[in-house]
Amino acid sequence: MATSNANLSGEELAQAAAESVKSGEHIRERVRDLTLRAFQTRRFDYEGMKEVLDAMTTGISLGAGQRAGKLRGVVADALSGLDQALMKSAEASQLALQELAAKHREFSDSELKQAIDQMKRLESDFIGAAGKVAESGSAAVRAEFRDFVTHAQRFGTDTGTVVAQTMREFSERIALQMTDAQIAGLEAARQLNTRFSQAASGFLQAMADSLREEKKPKH
Repeated sequence: MATSNANLSGEELAQAAAESVKSGEHIRERVRDLTLRAFQTRRFDYEGMKEVLDAMTTGISLGAGQRAGKLRGVVADALSGLDQALMKSAEASQLALQELAAKHREFSDSELKQAIDQMKRLESDFIGAAGKVAESGSAAVRAEFRDFVTHAQRFGTDTGTVVAQTMREFSERIALQMTDAQIAGLEAARQLNTRFSQAASGFLQAMADSLREEKKPKH
């Protein structure tokens, strides 16, 4: 599997995910790291990150269906790796919001709500993508995906935990925004998106680098 940070297309990403699952080795870590690299190239663009989620879930299903050995737990490990990557993205978003909020209301409450809404949508898209794949593939693969979706819907995901923490942290500002009739202009929203993406991308890069350092053998 290529480890380049090049911007893989959705089809290439799905194939790389399938190879990670089919290999049967360190599935959770490989899927997590692959997803993180793909997220970094999209730089917190919502549509780009949604494309990553769709491609990864499709690839996980393909790889699971191509495995010759036992399947039990394989899909759960792969989807857990995907959830971990999405959680790191949510943590990077949380840190970026904290950094921007510390700069004397440098962004408006409506822009804050927009950023948190994107975090919530990505978690929902993740579960939705897994649910969609649960309706295709072999019977064994479908069962594994359905088990994950059922568990995620009942108990939540790691990503959802971070989103909830962020919402609690900024709940007062969100409440104020709901009563604020002033809507941020398009130019203000564009500037916020740029600042937020730059800050969040930097935090996500640091997290990914830290995970890679942890994997290096100790001497």
